[in-house]
Amino acid sequence: MAINTKGYESLLNPGTASSTTTKTAASTGSADTLGKDDFLKLLLTELQHQDPTSPMDSDKILTQTSQLATLESATKTNTALDNLSSQLKESVSANATNLIGKMGSLGYNAITLNNSTAKYEVYFPTEIKSGTLSITDKDKNVVQTIDLKDAVGKSGVISFEWDGKNKYGEQLKDGYYGVTAEYLDKNNDQQKTQFGVYPVESVRYDNGSSYIKLGSNYFPMSDVVEYYDK
Repeated sequence: MAINTKGYESLLNPGTASSTTTKTAASTGSADTLGKDDFLKLLLTELQHQDPTSPMDSDKILTQTSQLATLESATKTNTALDNLSSQLKESVSANATNLIGKMGSLGYNAITLNNSTAKYEVYFPTEIKSGTLSITDKDKNVVQTIDLKDAVGKSGVISFEWDGKNKYGEQLKDGYYGVTAEYLDKNNDQQKTQFGVYPVESVRYDNGSSYIKLGSNYFPMSDVVEYYDK
């Protein structure tokens, strides 16, 4: 498929390494920050070794106790947020699997002509009897039409390749071009379809994110603007 240039090839989470390092440091005690237990130990040690003739000021004790309570509250809040995040990810994953079998739309029908070549896929919901595929420029002018004679009897996701030439044989500039198709199916019913709309075939999970398979490619869920029943 022609348009898939948003960096989907890189599914690694750049924050994973730093997160793992932080967790390891915390478990081994090598982190530079103090936890609530360390804070409490320091306060108790300070109280044990205070000068009896000049005890610690009560205001100072209250201030440190208040800081300890604040730290405890922040720790509980972070734990609650982590749990909520995990639950949300599990919910999104469960909902994603329910999308299999529905139609998914990318919200556009533009393919990319690059180095005078464009490879793309179009989904035909019913068997093709006859028809044409139209390629339009940014002004919606039809620059090329392709007879679907080689696709007669086929249905589903069909691959195409365009050499970037218009109907006069002139080479067009690289860029974005729209793709739509009109055809008669085997029952002689008129049908229309376009690039960018496909059935959801499967869902893949990677580093906590869900990817939807449309045609031959996987797209982040956020790139699919609409789902609907066939």
